[in-house]
Formats: sequence, structure tokens, C-alpha cells
Amino acid sequence: MIVNQERSTGNDNKSMSSYLATGVKNIQPSGIRKFFDLVSGNKDIITLGVGEPDFVTPWHVREACVYSLERGFTQYTSNAGMPELREEISRYLEKGFQVSYDPKDEVLVTVGGSEAIDLALRALLEPGDEILVPEPCYISYSPITSISGGIPVGIETTADNHFKLTAEDLQAKITPKSKVLILCYPSNPTGATMTYEDWLPIAKVVEENDLIVISDEIYAELTYDGTHVSFPSMPGMRDRTILVSGFSKAFAMTGWRMGYACAHPDLIGAMTKIHQYTVMCAPAMGQVAALEALRNGLGEKDRMVESYNQRRRMIVQGLCEIGLDCHEPQGAFYAFPSIKRTGLSSEEFAQRLLTEAKVAAVPGTAFGSGGEGFIRCSYATSIAQLDEALKRMGKFVEKLV
Repeated sequence: MIVNQERSTGNDNKSMSSYLATGVKNIQPSGIRKFFDLVSGNKDIITLGVGEPDFVTPWHVREACVYSLERGFTQYTSNAGMPELREEISRYLEKGFQVSYDPKDEVLVTVGGSEAIDLALRALLEPGDEILVPEPCYISYSPITSISGGIPVGIETTADNHFKLTAEDLQAKITPKSKVLILCYPSNPTGATMTYEDWLPIAKVVEENDLIVISDEIYAELTYDGTHVSFPSMPGMRDRTILVSGFSKAFAMTGWRMGYACAHPDLIGAMTKIHQYTVMCAPAMGQVAALEALRNGLGEKDRMVESYNQRRRMIVQGLCEIGLDCHEPQGAFYAFPSIKRTGLSSEEFAQRLLTEAKVAAVPGTAFGSGGEGFIRCSYATSIAQLDEALKRMGKFVEKLV
């Protein structure tokens, strides 16, 4: 037998990278996780990096999970998820966001919202299809697109327009290869939101260009001024939109990895086929917890949102007072201040802020080229921590300008 000498390693500890797919090798590690790993275990550092609620999952939600374990509820569920959970998701969306889905064939429970996005892209993409992505954006969209054989096409949004997507900017990026538009409002990392009036011209461009939309609405509940407008609720958009959401942010359930997707039966059916051959189903105990959160956890959700709102006002005022211009985020739990006046790049600023001031924030470039000149600061941490972080940042910025 002839052995491929380039790949053969035997026991000599040579690199195995020649076996890896080129598309995977070309993907850069997460810019967020890079900073998270640097601060992990260092109690002197205040982290404004990872977007994770500082609240613990409400006790009754955890108790529902524990009780399900005690009863021996440890088997597979339906591939699409427990019927009663899908029914509750359907009721929740209709009541809260005025969009209706049949729980039997239009709702899929997933392992976090991230799996739902992955499934949607794999179900939709042919090699060479272009995926339109407003930037700055959640870091996973472009890498997952590339892994799925698509070509991510960034659409830069700016602070001058409060990081909203405009119909003109969207239309300018559309080509005959454009197939999918990924939306994320409220936005990670900018905190931008879109109103009904903002969505109308976007919906028109989507329809005129026959696009499919993946609308990531994981921060929908964290809308502070006005109410969240779900994109599939716009006229003509329901059947050409895959709505993605979950329990991580609003219900403080990040580690549970519970998400869902809702869409036309043809789209959900295709996503379910991939889902059943990869993860089979979301964890049964997590589904029980998610069901409890929807049935009995809305009051706690609202109290957490009010706490984020208080912190939002605090951090925006504090950042502006220390000389970092910051538009007011209308949703999510991130501030996205400009650091341009310091003369440093986003990467340099974040690195020096970490080493010199012991505050971790994420460079804006982790979210696309449009993020240069900004950093992302999560305010999903305590008032005391935010206060101390702002004091440290103020001293750091004072030395620079």
C-alpha cells in the first residue's frame, strides 16, 4: 500500500492540518473568545466582553429540570421538539410579536439559536450563493456561511445612522447571486433596533429581489424604547423569513443551549432533516426548563430587562463623560462606543485596556470591518462592576488623549 507521505504522521507528532478542509482552516478563531480566554480565572479583570446575563436562571426553571430528571425524563424527544413546547413557543410569538406559526410543522426546537442559523444556511445554500450580512454583526454569520459553501457579502452600517440597515445600502450590494439576507435586530454588537417604518423599504427590496431572510431575533425581548417589530410580521414577509430566537438572553439560560426556528413548512422541513441526522433533538431536560420559562417566567424576564435598561443608561452616560462618543443602544445589552479620538485601532485599544486598566472589552473588528474604531462593552453585569469599569476606563482614556 502506498502511503501519502505528506499526510502520514506515524508517531512523530507532525501537524495533521493537511487533513483539514480548506474552508475550515481559513476561518479565524472567534475574536470574542480570544479575549474571554485571556481573562478567564483572573479575578482582577472586569469583563465587559462576553454577552452573557449575570443573572442565574430563575429557580423554578431549574427546579423543573431537576424534577424531570428525578422522574427519569431522560429519553429522546421528537426531532422537532416536545409538542407542548412548540405549542407554547407559537402562543408566545403570536401574543408578544404578532406573528403566528403552526406548532406541528412550522416550529423547530434547536440547540441554541446558533444551531438554528446553521441549519437554515445549510438548508438554503448552494455553492457560490451570496449571503447579505449587515455589519457590524454577530461573529458567526460569515464563518457559518463560508462553511456552508456560501459567500458572505458585508453591508456596512454606520453610527451616523444609528447602525440601522437602509434599503439603499441593501440594494447596492445585491447581485444575481444574492439569495439570503441575515438580519439581527436588536443588534449584537451595536444595540441598534428597527421600527416598522424602517422595515417597510427593506421588505420591499427583499420582495423585489426574491430574497430569503434569516431574522435572528434572540434579543427581541430586550427592546427598551418602543416595542420590537418582528420582521416576519411585515406584509408579505412571513413565508420568506426564517425566524430564529431562543432562551439564552431574555431568560438567562445561555448554558442550556435552547433555541428555536419558525418558518414555512417547506423550510422547517428541510432544516429538520439536517437536525435529525446531526443532533437528533435538543436535550429533553432543557426543553422542560424552556417550557417552564415560557409558562411561568415572563415576570422575571421583565424584571431582568428593566435592570438592563438601568445599566444601559448608566454605561452610555459614563462612556460619554470619559470622552468616548456612544450612540444610545435601543436594544440588546451592548454599548458600542467610538474610540477613534484615541488614535488607536480597535485591537490596540482593547489589548491595552486589558493589560493596563484590567478591563476586557471586545474590539469592534471582531464583528466585521465596519467595527474598526469601536469596541463592544456588554452591560450584562452588575452596577458595581460597571461603575468600577468606567472609572478604570476613564483613567486609561485620560492618559491617551
